[in-house]
Amino acid sequence: MSEPHVVGVDTGHTGALRDADHLLRAFAAELGPDAAVSGCTHHVRDGLRPHTALSFALPSERAARALWQRLTQDGPGGSEDAPGVAFGDERHGPGELAAGAALAAAERAARTGGRAVLYPGSGAVTGVLTVARLLEICSVERVAVLGSPEAASPETLLVTREHVRPEWREGRLVLVAMPAAGGTLVPFEVPDPTPCCADH
Repeated sequence: MSEPHVVGVDTGHTGALRDADHLLRAFAAELGPDAAVSGCTHHVRDGLRPHTALSFALPSERAARALWQRLTQDGPGGSEDAPGVAFGDERHGPGELAAGAALAAAERAARTGGRAVLYPGSGAVTGVLTVARLLEICSVERVAVLGSPEAASPETLLVTREHVRPEWREGRLVLVAMPAAGGTLVPFEVPDPTPCCADH
């Protein structure tokens, strides 16, 4: 299943993922509190340097077009410091950034890549809850346990640490978790890495 209403945005961000998360939330906030938007970060390896691009899946073509217009209102070519933006076959902004935006949008539309920051139910994923409850309250479809071919047991407790970043894999939103104390699980991604680790 593909999602056609996806806008890719690439600012050339090379900093920590937590900063990319803030950037993504800032873009999403501009759409207003009622916008049903899902947002992902994407690692771009093509071009001059590895960096992070963003994708936004919106509920309608009208909403996606509104975001496109807001991001491309500086003219046909965009200024040198404008982000790259992609929507369908349309591109805007500097060439390398427009290509990064297109890659992010394509991965998200095909559900083959992207680290989800905003997704349906993400605001409710807090505290400690069973895997079954996690799958019930948000759009995560599977909890994979690091190093195990089996999915996590529904009764297993997940300590969210208020930082749950599932990834799109082969059409499904999958959270990778690892074993923790007392037979619990924690998301593989650490919520607030130390600066020395975040920048590498």
